Amino acid sequence: MPQAANDQLSSVLPDQLQDTAEQAMQAAQEVSERAQRTLRAQLDQRSTDAGETAASVSQAARSASEQLREQGQDVAARVIDEAAERAEQLGRYLREASADRILRDVEEFGRQQPWAVILGGVVAGFAASRFLKASSSSRYQSRNGRAG
Repeated sequence: MPQAANDQLSSVLPDQLQDTAEQAMQAAQEVSERAQRTLRAQLDQRSTDAGETAASVSQAARSASEQLREQGQDVAARVIDEAAERAEQLGRYLREASADRILRDVEEFGRQQPWAVILGGVVAGFAASRFLKASSSSRYQSRNGRAG
């Protein structure tokens, strides 16, 4: 191959590689942004749903506390009223807060209470392991039951 053709090929090839790399980076960034938007939308929807559920629990607890008051059990009614108030506050927060605010609050809590986050992770991991163990046992039994 003549030297001029070789020089031209070597100058074009890096430009094409650079263009391809830039296109790949742009595509990856677009995918990342789309995933973040989807995650935020899901978090908004799920937190609103959880807020509605908390509000329902609060209403049910208030009804229960009224019945306890009618039966003369004021101490138990006050305890349930306090729990209902907390559930109502949580529900309001979950319905009104944006995904960004919830994520920011979770980050802040993690910075202020790292041991609580670690403990929560351990508890969640233990619960997940128990769930997986129980579900694998039932799958094993159902598989052996069909085979036998």
